[in-house]
Amino acid sequence: MPDFTSEELSEAHRALLSTLHKCEKIDATKLGKSQQTLLERRIAALKVALTLIEKEHGQKEQGEKML
Repeated sequence: MPDFTSEELSEAHRALLSTLHKCEKIDATKLGKSQQTLLERRIAALKVALTLIEKEHGQKEQGEKML
């Protein structure tokens, strides 16, 4: 896995969090069934990605403190 800087992780987190908020604002009742399913899966995937970025960012910060 590539080694990302803290700045890159922060920027990716910010961008994905913005996308997540936009997806959560969508009125799913106005979408078709397949679009609803896609939206639900996108939201779930964004939450997973954000969690992994937060975990990686936390590990990086701990590593920097130990130096």
